[in-house]
Amino acid sequence: MCDYSLEMYGSRPAREGELYVSTRFPSGSIGFAAPGDPRIPVCVQCDTKVVLTDIPAAMQKTYGIGPEVETVFAQRETGLYRDGLRLKDGRFVSLQDLPPGVGAYIPSLLERRVEKRVRLLEAVD
Repeated sequence: MCDYSLEMYGSRPAREGELYVSTRFPSGSIGFAAPGDPRIPVCVQCDTKVVLTDIPAAMQKTYGIGPEVETVFAQRETGLYRDGLRLKDGRFVSLQDLPPGVGAYIPSLLERRVEKRVRLLEAVD
């Protein structure tokens, strides 16, 4: 999903095998974008596992997490900024609370890509 605040941009769904970075868009809203294409928000479906990487020390301290953490993409019921990530302890972190530059990837999509490569390589052998 993409917050209403990002609907003015030509957003697109998350794609298999991509890495993302938290980005401040011209509207001031923060969302995910693919590195090299910071103008287009990438939308993630609710209940999708998202691993955050390159988490700054201040954010690690605030949330009691390490430099990399597995989360689940979630939405609040109300509010202008509804998109966020649910930590394993149940806390909700709004995407607006992410500083620009935090890395992210969706492990299930990446895992499927690796499985396809392995099957392809096995078929070639």
